[in-house]
Order: sequence, then structure tokens, then C-alpha cells
Amino acid sequence: MAQNIYDQPEFFAGYSQLPRSVHGLDGAPEWPAIRAMLPDLEGKRVVDLGCGFGWFARWAGGQGAAQVLALDLSEQMIARAKATTQAANIDYRIADLEQLSLPAGAFDFVYSSLAFHYIEDFGKLAATIHQALAPGAQFVFTIEHPVYMAPAQPGWATDADGRRIWPLDGYSIEGPRRTDWLAKGVLKYHRTIGTTLNALIQAGFNVRHVQEWAPTADQVAANPGLAEELDRPMMLLVAAQR
Repeated sequence: MAQNIYDQPEFFAGYSQLPRSVHGLDGAPEWPAIRAMLPDLEGKRVVDLGCGFGWFARWAGGQGAAQVLALDLSEQMIARAKATTQAANIDYRIADLEQLSLPAGAFDFVYSSLAFHYIEDFGKLAATIHQALAPGAQFVFTIEHPVYMAPAQPGWATDADGRRIWPLDGYSIEGPRRTDWLAKGVLKYHRTIGTTLNALIQAGFNVRHVQEWAPTADQVAANPGLAEELDRPMMLLVAAQR
């Protein structure tokens, strides 16, 4: 079972104050780049993996999706999502993505934002998603960029044995990483870009687009704090097709 850090009071309180939690998709600087990767959702059957407060699920429902299944491990996240959603075509459920089971060919689009770096066996999850999609259906997700992955303090991280390493120096050391972000001991799983993309290929996906996201000049001008994202990418955006 994945670590349910989001239901820890300290973490949930901190996460709830983040701009992307308060302002939704408009509070996520990577959203314009993600949106450019999305297919037309009119009439589509959509599943949102790691839906959080339900911002994308509601957006997809508003774009004409026939139905949206939104899954998250956190009971508090799902409770908040349900409380702020009136659309009848969105179904929120608690689910552990490590143990995910979806009916074959039941969906036309799968989306996930910043959830898969909490998953230990991404290859298994990719195979589950592939079989759940109809032929030709698309899959778009974002994760923390492996270069940025799991810093325990700015500029460094810890490996599985708790040893302090620099992210770039330890890039090829795959496996669990723990970081203190909003709460102590947040567990994530570091994989190289090659491992992530090869897992998709082995599951049967065609990789369509990969973006190592960086803010635009206009975004940096509006929010100077984003300038540090020009030094090393913080997020990896991937689009694939069954």
C-alpha cells in the first residue's frame, strides 16, 4: 500500500495552503503546457489517478466528458473534492494506485498529476492503465522530474539507507527516497527518465510527447520565484497513446 501522507494533519494543512490547492489548475504554473497536450474530452470516459481536491476532474467534466472517475488514496482529499463538486458525471472514490484495478477498455483518457512518484511499481501501474484504455486512447501524466526528485533539503536528498547524496550525483541510484516536505519522512520513488519511458513502452504505449517543463519568461516575470526552475527541471510531462 502506498504511503498515505496526505491524511496526516500536518501535511494536509500545509498542502491545503499551496497555490495549486487554493487556486486549482490556474495556480499550477505547468497547467498551460499540460493543457496543450490534452485531447478533446467531449463525450470521453475519463479516469483521474491521484485526483486530490478534484480540480482536473471538474475541469474535464466541464469540457464535456461523459463520465469522470476520480481516484485518490486520501480520505480527506476525496471528502474535500466531493464537498466542492456538484456535477453528476464525476464519481470520486478512494483507491490505492499500488493496487489499482480497472475494467478492460473502459476509458478513453487517463490523466494523472504529480502522483506517480509515490508509486513503487510504476511498470505494474502502466500495464494496468494500458489495459483499461480503449484502442487509440490517450494517457497524459506529470511527475516530479527525476533530477529534482525527493530533495530532503534544497540541493540534496537521501538514498534508501538514509545517506546524503546530491540529486545529480545520485541520479542513477533508483529506489525509495525520503524527504521532509510539509511533513517529515515523505516517501517517494526515484526512477530515471529512461526507466519511466521504458515502462510505458513495455506496457504497450506509444510515447507521443515528453516535456521537461520550465517556466516561460512571462511566468518568471510575474513570479520571480520560478526562476530557479530554469536551472533544473522540476517536472516531467508525458503524453502516450494506447
